[in-house]
Amino acid sequence: MQTGAAGVSGQTAQLHEDTAFFGHPRGLSTLFFTEFWERWGYYGMRSLLILFMTAAAAQGGLGFSDAKAAAIYGLFTASAYLASLPGGWIADRILGQRKAVLVGGAMISAGYLMLAIPIEELFFLGLVVVVAGTGLLKPNISTIVGQIYKPGDPRRDAGFSIFYMGINMGAFFAPLACGWVARSVSWRAGLAVAGVGMVLGLAQYLYGYRYLGEAGLRPVRLSPGEDQKQRAILRWVLVASAVLVAVLAAAQGSGLVLITAESLNNAAGVVLFLVTVGLFVWLFFAMRWTPEERKRIAVIAVLFLASTLFWSAFEQAGSTLNFFAARSTDNRIFGWEYPPSWLQSLNGLFIWTLAPVFAWMWLKLGDREPSSPAKFAWGLVLLGAGYVVLMFGAQQAASGAKVSPLWLTATYFLHTLGELCLSPVGLSAITKLAPERVAGLMMGVWFLSISAGNYLGGKVAGFYASLSLPTLFLTIGLFAIGAGVILALFVRPIVRLMGGVK
Repeated sequence: MQTGAAGVSGQTAQLHEDTAFFGHPRGLSTLFFTEFWERWGYYGMRSLLILFMTAAAAQGGLGFSDAKAAAIYGLFTASAYLASLPGGWIADRILGQRKAVLVGGAMISAGYLMLAIPIEELFFLGLVVVVAGTGLLKPNISTIVGQIYKPGDPRRDAGFSIFYMGINMGAFFAPLACGWVARSVSWRAGLAVAGVGMVLGLAQYLYGYRYLGEAGLRPVRLSPGEDQKQRAILRWVLVASAVLVAVLAAAQGSGLVLITAESLNNAAGVVLFLVTVGLFVWLFFAMRWTPEERKRIAVIAVLFLASTLFWSAFEQAGSTLNFFAARSTDNRIFGWEYPPSWLQSLNGLFIWTLAPVFAWMWLKLGDREPSSPAKFAWGLVLLGAGYVVLMFGAQQAASGAKVSPLWLTATYFLHTLGELCLSPVGLSAITKLAPERVAGLMMGVWFLSISAGNYLGGKVAGFYASLSLPTLFLTIGLFAIGAGVILALFVRPIVRLMGGVK
């Protein structure tokens, strides 16, 4: 979804000779399968969430409108990645990455199982618990992947591609299993399958714990001055959050303000914007960096923006593209109708099969391998091309006829090529560029970009019913292609700021 020679983990350099897992450290297998099960839960739930919320109560759904469901979906997915910021800080300062992953996994398991209980209040509580658990697990497991490699180890990018393959194996199998159970039993039973997967992932993580060496075992120690400054900021954030919650609760109780999914979504957008601006202001002006570190922080800011734009379009998969699969696509094979959520597995299938090809390709290119910013530019262009292709399918569907699933297949294929140029590369770039003392926090910054992208994606999904689909898909496609071209024009100066990190 990250640091360089100055960036990570002198403490784990002893692991760099380990080649037990397909030429990579044995600990990569532990992280691979932990992330497989975590993503099993997330993508299994994601493939059902918006369809479950919009299904009629008589069909076991919640009966929400498209607009309300899209607002909740966008708020949930954005919050899950936004929580990576405090999750990374807690790991850096209190728990260490290893314990943060363990606690986060336990919370995710509990949250998914709450979704399966037919009580609407527990449904919303379950989403909150999953958000908190994801914030602890997601950034920190990726940080540990970077830490099991020696600084400068050429296997690191390939290792992240293998790790990313594990993510997407879960993304492939989970919609198939959860979608089949949801169709055969009930929506909530399908959601329960997501929770069972995370329980298995926790068991596997505990078994493979010993293969991680010292990676992520202890929090990073700051100088007294920096530690005091960060704790003061944290106290102010907690106080401000408590005051905001109290004011909203009082306003709701008095009837002065009607709190709805849409209003919460709008408020979350304001918070997300303020957090993003405040974070980068703090990084550039409140922290002490060497000149080289400051340049690399600037590069992270550029990659952050590119990543946000990418995910705002890519994450239509669980909303706009899921609606298109359910309402405009002919989901039949030889007369048998399969769940539309199964098309969500295509991205995972393509990643699963293509990730080893990309890992091999980056190593084979050697000195000719494109830089991280160049790969990001290609990722945006390929993503946009997928939507341009789907525009033609949407034109066929405009008459009311259901179209071939091959339109979505082609779109997901191009999106996958773009994702492999950006997401595992971004994870690896952050571990190379981020200063060691804020490694977990900077991984949280990476996931903040995904949070912002998911939020914007939820806003775009709200246009599904009000804008013609050909216009919607063409607009998204041209925007992504344009962003990729603009980034490509600035690749060389960005590379110079990276100071030798590729």
